[in-house]
Amino acid sequence: MSHAFAPAAALIAVLAAPVQHSLVRLSAVDAAVIAIYFAIVIFIGFHLKGATDTSEQFFMAGREMTAWIAGLSFVSANLGALELMGWAGSAYQYGILALHWYWIGAIPAMLFLGLVMMPFYYVSKTHSVPGYLKLRFGESSRVLAALSFATEMILMSGVNMFSMAVVMKVVLGWNMTFSIFMSSLAVAVYVALGGLRSAIFNEVLQFCLIWGGALLVPILGLVEAGGFEGLKRQIIQHLGNADYLHLWTTTAHFRDNPMGVHWTGIVFGLGFVISFGYWTTDFLVVQRVLSAHNLRAAQMAPVIGSFFKMAVPFIVILPGLLGLVVLRNPDGSLMHLVGQNQLTAANPHSYNEVLPLMMVRYLGPGLLGLGITALLAGFMSGMAGNVSAFATVWTYDIYRPHIRKNATDSHYVAVGRWATVLGVMVSICAAYLVMHAAGIMDYVQALFSFFIAPLLGVILLGMFWKRATAAGGFWGLLIGILTSVSLFVWVKFAGQSALSRVAFSPDAKPMAENLYRALWSWSVSVLVTVVVSFFTQPRPVEELNGLVYGATQLPREAPIAFYKTHWFWAAVLGVIFIVANILFR
Repeated sequence: MSHAFAPAAALIAVLAAPVQHSLVRLSAVDAAVIAIYFAIVIFIGFHLKGATDTSEQFFMAGREMTAWIAGLSFVSANLGALELMGWAGSAYQYGILALHWYWIGAIPAMLFLGLVMMPFYYVSKTHSVPGYLKLRFGESSRVLAALSFATEMILMSGVNMFSMAVVMKVVLGWNMTFSIFMSSLAVAVYVALGGLRSAIFNEVLQFCLIWGGALLVPILGLVEAGGFEGLKRQIIQHLGNADYLHLWTTTAHFRDNPMGVHWTGIVFGLGFVISFGYWTTDFLVVQRVLSAHNLRAAQMAPVIGSFFKMAVPFIVILPGLLGLVVLRNPDGSLMHLVGQNQLTAANPHSYNEVLPLMMVRYLGPGLLGLGITALLAGFMSGMAGNVSAFATVWTYDIYRPHIRKNATDSHYVAVGRWATVLGVMVSICAAYLVMHAAGIMDYVQALFSFFIAPLLGVILLGMFWKRATAAGGFWGLLIGILTSVSLFVWVKFAGQSALSRVAFSPDAKPMAENLYRALWSWSVSVLVTVVVSFFTQPRPVEELNGLVYGATQLPREAPIAFYKTHWFWAAVLGVIFIVANILFR
C-alpha cells in the first residue's frame, strides 16, 4: 500500500472498529430491511430534487401540504431521539412523571398554536419565527433570535446523531464515530436534495415505521409483566414504593417523587413556559404547519397531530417503565441502568439504552430489523428536521438580509443546500457534547430553558400587547437568554446548594432544575420587555395589522359543518386530555 494512503486507511480502521461485542447478530432479513429503508430515503431525496427549484419549494415545501400530511409531519418532527431514546430513558430514571412531557407538556400548547397563533404566522407569510420577530420588533430582534435558534438546532441535531450511534453500539457493537458519520451522510444527501418537502415525506414514512417497528415491544413486555397491574406490583416490589407510578399525587412536595419537582414546576415551568415555547415558537415544528395549503389546514394540522401525541407514550414511556422489571443480566439478576456519565464495568448500560435493550429482548429476526429501522428513521427524521430548519433560518434571516440581499432565487436555494451540509458537519461536533450528559433529555431540556423560554415571553407580548416596542423585544430576549445560561453555569460550577435557596429546591434533580430555570428566564424576559417598552416609543397601531391581536383583520373561511372544524376536535381532545390525567393521577 502506498504511504500516501496510510493515514486514510488508519482513520477508516479506527472508524470501523467495534467498541464492544454486539448483543445480537442481525439476520439477512434484518439487514435487508435496514438497507431498503436507506435506499428509499435516498430515492425520495433524488426524486423530489426536481420539485425544489425555487426557494418557496425548497424551504416551505411550496405551501402545498394537506392538513393530515402537515399534522403528521408536525408531530413526527418531534418523534425522533427526544421521544424514542430520551423519554424511554427518562421513564426508567424518573418513572411515569416523564408522561407529563407528552400530555400537559404538549397538548395545551399544540391546541393553542392551531387555534390562536397560526393566523398570525400564516397570514404574515413569514418563513420563520425570527421572520415574525423582524416584522414585529425589527431587524435586531430577528438576528438575535435567528442566531440563538440556529445554535439550538445544531445542538439538537447532535442529540439525534448521538442517539443513533448509541443504538448501533448497543445492538450491533459498531463504533460510535462510524455510526455518527454514516447517519450524517444520509441526512445531508436527502435534505440537501429535496429540502423541506423531502424532510416532510420522510417524516411521514418514519411515523409509520415507528409504530410498525416499536409497537410489539410494549405489548410483549406487558404480557411478560402480567399486564399493567402486574407491572405496578413488580415496580413497587423492586423499588419499595409507588412513587414511580403517579402523575400528580407525589408532586405536592419536592421530596415525594423521583424527579424532586413540585407541581408548580410541572404546571408553570413545563406546562406553560417550555411547552408553549417549544410547540408555538420553535421553528422546527412551526415550519411544518406553515407548509399547509391554506389557513384552515394550517389550523387543523396541530389538532390532528395532538391526537397522535396523546398515544405516543404507549411506545415510549411504557417500555422505559417495563425496563425496570424485565431487563436482566446474563446471570438472571435485574439490570441496573445508570447515567451516561456514571458508566462502569459493573454497570455498562445507561438510561439512554433502555429502548434498544428492550428491542433486543423481544424482537426476533425480521422484526428486529424493522425495529432498528424504526429507530433509524426517528433519528434521521430528527436530524433532518433540525438541519432543514437551520438551513431556512440561516438563508432567510441571516444570509439574505445581511450578506447578499439581491441575489437570484436559485442562488438562495444553493445557499440553503450548502447550509444543510454545513449544519450536518457542525452537528457532528455537537453529538460528542451529549456524551457528557447523564441523560439525553436532561441535555435537551437545558437547551429549551436557554433559548425557547425567553423567546416565548417576547413572542406572546408581541402578539397580544400593542404597547410592546422594538427595544423591549430585543432586550427582553437577550437578557432572558443570558439569565438562563447564567443560572445553568452558576449551578454547574458553584454547586446546586449555592443557588437552591434562590431559584431551585435543594431536592431538585437536573430535570426539575430545567423547569424552574425556564420559568425564571421567561419571567425575566417578560419583565424586561415590559419595563423597556414603557420607556420607549411604540409603533402606530395601523402598522401592527397582521401582527397583533386587536389590530388585525383575520381572514374568514367559508362556513363548514361544526364537526369538521378545528374548534370541535380541539374540544374533543381537551376532554380526553382531562380524563387521562385523572385516571393516571
